[in-house]
Amino acid sequence: MWRVFLLSWVALYLSPVSGCELFARFDMPSLFKQGDIMIGGIFPVFNKDISSTYTFEKEPPPVKCAGFDLRAFRWTQVMIFAIEEINKEPALLPNITLGYRILNSCASPTNTLRAALTLASGAEEMDSTSACPPAVSALIAEEGSSQSLAVAGTLGPFQVPIVSYFSTCACLSDKAKYPTFFRTIPSDYFQAKALAALVKCFGWQWIGTIQSDNDYGRNGILAFTEEVRKLGVCVAFVGTILRTYTMDKILDVVEMIKQSTVKVILAFAADGDFYPLMKEVVKQNITGIQWIASEAWITAARPSTPEIYKAFGGALGFVVPKMAIPDLKPFLTGISPHADPSAAFVRNFWEVMVGCRPVSPGKHTGTEETNEKCTGDETLLYSQHVFFNVTQLRVSYNVYKAVYAIAHALHELVFCQPAGKPGGKPVMPCLNVSEIQPKQVTDHLQRVHFRNQFGDDVFFDDNGDPPASYDLINWQLRDGRVQHVTVGHFASAAKGDYKLSVQEEKIVWRIGKKVPTSVCSNICPVGTRRAQIKGKPSCCFDCLPCADGTIANSTGAADCTQCPQDFWSGKGKDICIPKTVEFLTYHEPLGIAITVVSLLGASLSLATMVVFIQYRETPVIKASNAELSCLLLFSLFLCFLCPLTFIGRPTVWTCMLRHTAFGVTFALCISCVLGKTIVVVTAFKATFPGNKVAGKFGPAQQRIIVCSCTLIQILICILWLKLNPPFPDMVFRYSNKKIVLECNTGSEAAFYAVLGYIGFLAIICLVLAFLTRKLPDNFNEAKFITFSMLIFCAVWITFIPAYVSSPGKFTVAVETFAILSSAFGLLICIFALKCYIILIKPEKNTKKHVMAKNLNKKI
Repeated sequence: MWRVFLLSWVALYLSPVSGCELFARFDMPSLFKQGDIMIGGIFPVFNKDISSTYTFEKEPPPVKCAGFDLRAFRWTQVMIFAIEEINKEPALLPNITLGYRILNSCASPTNTLRAALTLASGAEEMDSTSACPPAVSALIAEEGSSQSLAVAGTLGPFQVPIVSYFSTCACLSDKAKYPTFFRTIPSDYFQAKALAALVKCFGWQWIGTIQSDNDYGRNGILAFTEEVRKLGVCVAFVGTILRTYTMDKILDVVEMIKQSTVKVILAFAADGDFYPLMKEVVKQNITGIQWIASEAWITAARPSTPEIYKAFGGALGFVVPKMAIPDLKPFLTGISPHADPSAAFVRNFWEVMVGCRPVSPGKHTGTEETNEKCTGDETLLYSQHVFFNVTQLRVSYNVYKAVYAIAHALHELVFCQPAGKPGGKPVMPCLNVSEIQPKQVTDHLQRVHFRNQFGDDVFFDDNGDPPASYDLINWQLRDGRVQHVTVGHFASAAKGDYKLSVQEEKIVWRIGKKVPTSVCSNICPVGTRRAQIKGKPSCCFDCLPCADGTIANSTGAADCTQCPQDFWSGKGKDICIPKTVEFLTYHEPLGIAITVVSLLGASLSLATMVVFIQYRETPVIKASNAELSCLLLFSLFLCFLCPLTFIGRPTVWTCMLRHTAFGVTFALCISCVLGKTIVVVTAFKATFPGNKVAGKFGPAQQRIIVCSCTLIQILICILWLKLNPPFPDMVFRYSNKKIVLECNTGSEAAFYAVLGYIGFLAIICLVLAFLTRKLPDNFNEAKFITFSMLIFCAVWITFIPAYVSSPGKFTVAVETFAILSSAFGLLICIFALKCYIILIKPEKNTKKHVMAKNLNKKI
């Protein structure tokens, strides 16, 4: 309801009437000059509003303000200077005089709204019969975003154009809400991107923030937070301040800073809001913090003192580019209360600059007075005060551009062509200045585009914002004074991108010469991964070593990478190294032992065969069937050589050879033993009268037995090799750090069929030999065959569980042990005694001794 009332009240003032009658007025001091077209200005000349309690029973008292702000006062003078410069310019608004009325806002949204309503109503005392003075055609306002929001929201419906010089809140770019708002300073949307780019540039991950408790601070921190979150940066805390806050609230923010682990803090606040906190930080000697500033305070004069530098030295922040206006200095040094005693704010300025109170009459608008009276001889011509330094103007230059933007829009409106159009012909108005409507000025402001005398293009985009361009400022102490040194630049680039350039070697840091670090947790080294700490931001984490078989070869890895199957993580878990390839070799002790034993067995087999051939006519050889014995020795020779195929890197051929050779040679071996056993059995049967079995089982039958039994094994092996042959395989299950190269049997069924067939032959031999173990001969070969078969069966029965449970290359060792043990068992049990008699006891190698019967036993 109050807003409807205010709008209705403003409408009364804006309605055209024959005479001008004021229903009420705000008692607000102003800088005023009449002109054909009036431009309003609102500036926080005083930065603190002394609030009063309103009872609503009588008219509120006049507004009281404190804290004269030299910087804001200079903005008012720049506006006046620009207007007077335009009035002297023949090519811009010729024969038309610009006037102004400048009011004080006290940096308060409420007082800013009062000032805006005053300017919109043209509230000067006039006779009731005279025509109303022209209301302002445009308004230059305001410093704070909250104040600009109040003005834009109130005057926007009346199409009054507003050009701000220092309000940066991104919310003001919303043309649906604020259709008449323009500004000559970039939006905080761009500043947030610049600050985020700065944070990214220096690798800061853990940031504290402080905001003004107003639209400027809250929206600025919100935009910054959204930008840095895209970069993985965490905001540790958000402190809130305001110039009207009590000391208890300020101390709460100070305690928040002291308790935090952050080393970098962004303060997105106006200098008036931030200054009380700065003094308390200095008072409590809180050092070691790298401060990042918003454009509102990084170049402000009040905090830029050696005292504040103690805690805030090395601060970094973005501001609009500086500009020098040389002709401005004589204008500023010419300010005097004696020139116009009634001019508002000048007496306060004089007291601050000169230190005495002017004697001339005039309204004093401040609360800070000095008792010393001026003599009238004081002058500012030779003052070295920073107020008169016109070589590094930033916000003042924004005010200057705002005035010129309005002037160019008015020129195009009144003369229907841009200012300074080539041709040199006098321009004639196409519109009477009394017919200018605020909406027309707004439309032309949106389209204005010109290059000023300093070479800068002045224009507004669709949102009323200028192009983004910032200087990066660094606080440095030189000759006892705080200097704002430019150390970088941020500007828009092609395709909507932005470019940040930093001259890092020029930066003076708060602590030391190195870039400060600010992380919640130190970046995880290689070989470790980040593990989020529950309940804390993503920047706070523990570093856990990578699990075995995984690596992290870069710092700050979120996860460890699995090594390929044939690789394993190194000691530092930062590189994948090839796994150790393991197989039984000739160079290791186990391989050497197997080779030696294998060759020894083969040599003994050959030697025994040589002996048998050499003594083949002796009774012992004849009695043991020389042909089968030599064939058995040959098969044992091959059996002893089989383990050699199990040593070395497995290949396709060695894998097929080792299992099939083993199966065939042992089948041949057991077939020979079976043949010898059958010979013994038939010999036993031949001792019975009339038995002709021995005559039917001669050498031909023995060969058939051996060949047929061996042929069956050969057929099994051929089927095995045809259907699913053994192949070299890499086995990873035994060890994470090793690859075991072994021969995969291909078909387990075929492998156990080969073993089963050998076992079947061995059991037949064992049974037959056992049945004939009590033959009465001195040389009873059945006993030796029985013992050899018992050894053979025992070895291969224990082989199966040992083979299944042995890991890696020990599987091969178990198999070769079984082969060598069973072969030695056959060689020793069957041939050792024969060789002993032939070589050591030749006197027993007679037919009589071999055929002698044991007289103590009965057949």
